[in-house]
Amino acid sequence: MDNTKLNINTSQLINDLLALIENARNQLAYSTNATLTMTYWHVGKRINTDILSNKRADYGKQTIISVSQFLVSKYGKSYEEKNLRRMVQFAQVFDDETIVVSLIRQLSWTHFIALIPIKNEVEREFYTQMCKIEGWNVKTLRQKIEGMLFKRTAISKKPEELIQHELQELNNTGQLTPDLVFKNPYFLDFVGLKANYSEKSLEDAILRELEYFILELGNGFTFVERQKRMIIDGEDFYLDLLFYHRKLKRLVAVELKLGKFKAAYKGQMELYLRWLEKYDKEQDEEPPIGLILCAEGNTEQIELLKLENSGIKVAEYLTELPDLVLLKQKLHLAIEHSRNRLSKN
Repeated sequence: MDNTKLNINTSQLINDLLALIENARNQLAYSTNATLTMTYWHVGKRINTDILSNKRADYGKQTIISVSQFLVSKYGKSYEEKNLRRMVQFAQVFDDETIVVSLIRQLSWTHFIALIPIKNEVEREFYTQMCKIEGWNVKTLRQKIEGMLFKRTAISKKPEELIQHELQELNNTGQLTPDLVFKNPYFLDFVGLKANYSEKSLEDAILRELEYFILELGNGFTFVERQKRMIIDGEDFYLDLLFYHRKLKRLVAVELKLGKFKAAYKGQMELYLRWLEKYDKEQDEEPPIGLILCAEGNTEQIELLKLENSGIKVAEYLTELPDLVLLKQKLHLAIEHSRNRLSKN
């Protein structure tokens, strides 16, 4: 018998068996997680029903304590009091069983534990849908929440009814929009730059830490080129960074600027976008979109220029993270300002 042929056949057999076993293990893990999560939801729902039917203020607390003691003695620490309270909150926050059933295909019980404390319903729905669509693990989800992704994403600046509509569309179609992808500000603390740096040193630092920069940009971004050369009327122009976003199906032109945003940046970016659309865009792609990253924004100039009509996003970048409380206040004020402006249009 030919030993070479035997080894090839054996190798193929092993690969096939490995694939079968791994697939079975994945199916078992999914089934176990789904069953466990639904059990926790039903436990929380049943306790809620019992508590709501009793008028006494102290009844709920007493019920959870006594029920927990019994369940722990029978089924273990999974039903400790704090976990039982999470199940009750789970059933309160995600009160539609059909929605829970659809989510457990992608989200585990630990995902839900991270989502439950988010008090704002729209914000919680944003993280739920983005987690489902982009396949975040629990660690990534917690990082996104701690990094205030929702408050930094362009969609948060819209009225709540429009946000709810876009999130419903995301749930129905699975298609991301630019307002779900781009954010403001971007955290570039990983570049290690302090004061008195140049645009080139910022670009060099980003490219040294390209993996971190792409993580901050978000899922779906792929680096294409640095200092993209464009010849227009015999003159050379250079775009700082060029990316491609797989889910948006479009090129993303990035310009890095020191100091405040200037109105002149719009014309420069429009020129780059139109060139990319004419010479680099593939037939099945959407028109290129621009991102101008500035150390500071000029809110009124940006609003007057109506940059969104030109496919241009402007955002601040932070090379040093400020106090989180101050940052939260700043983001809250920016959201309120933008929503008030949109309500007047």
